Amino acid sequence: MASVSGFMAEDIVCCVCGNKQPTAFNLKYQKEKFSVVTCTVCSFHFIPPHYRKRIEYTQYKNQEVTNAVRAGNNWIKVQRHKLRFKFIQPFVKSGKLFDLGAGWGHFMLAGKELGYDVYGIEISEQPYLYCVNDLKLPVDHIDFFQMDEGKKFDVITMWDVLEHIDRADVFLDKCSRLTKPGGYLILQVPQIDSYFAQRHKDDWKMMGLDHVNYFSKSTITKILAAHGYEVVKIKSSFEIKLFIMYTILPFIKKFKGKKKQTLQEANTTINAADRQHYFNKFTNKPFWQLKLFVFAHNIIYNTLSFLNIGEEMMVAAKRIEKK
Repeated sequence: MASVSGFMAEDIVCCVCGNKQPTAFNLKYQKEKFSVVTCTVCSFHFIPPHYRKRIEYTQYKNQEVTNAVRAGNNWIKVQRHKLRFKFIQPFVKSGKLFDLGAGWGHFMLAGKELGYDVYGIEISEQPYLYCVNDLKLPVDHIDFFQMDEGKKFDVITMWDVLEHIDRADVFLDKCSRLTKPGGYLILQVPQIDSYFAQRHKDDWKMMGLDHVNYFSKSTITKILAAHGYEVVKIKSSFEIKLFIMYTILPFIKKFKGKKKQTLQEANTTINAADRQHYFNKFTNKPFWQLKLFVFAHNIIYNTLSFLNIGEEMMVAAKRIEKK
C-alpha cells in the first residue's frame, strides 16, 4: 500500500492510538471523492480530515422525509428495536437509558414500553420535532458536548453514530463521564472486517464520505478500552430494514430504469424520502401478515448474527471504575 502525503496528511491523527506521524499511514482505498487510509500502528481505517470538509447533507431528513416517517407503521418499527433490547437486557434490565442520536425515536419508544427511564438528544431538527411532537418523548435538541455531566446513566446507546464522528476519542471521553461506574455503553457501527466489507472491499455500500470511521472488532475494543470501557460482547448485525431500503429498492429501480445503471448509480438517485415511502409500502400489510413478517425477520436476523454474517456489529462495553 502507498503511504499518504500532501493534502491527505493535513491534520491527520488516529483516534484509536493517537498516531500523528504522516509516514505511519497507508492508503487503503482510493474512491472518486475521498480516500480511506490505514494507521500502520493499530490498523484503524478512516477518512482523512481533508475530505470531510466536502461533506454535504442534501435533502437529509427534511420535512418530506418527516412526512414519510409519519405515514409509516410505528408498531413494526418498535418490534425491530425490541431485537436490540434482547442484546441489552442481559447487561441492563432497567434504569436510566440515554439514547445518543435519538433519530426518529422508535428505539426510545421501545425502551419506554419495556420500562426503561429513557432520555435522548438529537441534533437534526426534523427528527427532534417528530420525537417530541409525535411520539411525546423526552428528547433535547442540543449538541452532545453541551450536556450537563452531572447526569449519569445506567446505559448509553448509540445506533449508527460513532462512524460519523471526526474525533471519536474526544466523543467517547464525554460518554465515559456520563456513564455510571459499572454502567454500559451499547453501540452499533459498520464493521470493516465483516463478511460483506471483505467481500465488496471499496464497493462496500457502507463506505461513504459521511462515514469517517471504519472499525474492526479489534479497533473498537482498543478505542473503548482507552476510554474506560471493557468490551464484554460483540455481535454481528444485519439490518434487514436497511437491506430493503438500500439494496432491494435500488435493484428494482435499476431493473425498471430505461437506461443501464449499476446498482451503486441507482442508489445515488434515491433520496431519504423515497426510501421511507418504499419501506412504508413494503410494510403496509394486514396486522396478521406483519406479525408473520416480524417472526420471519427475527429468525433471519438471529441466524445471520449466529453465522457472523452482517455488515455491522453491536458492541456491549462495561464502564470500569478507575482504581
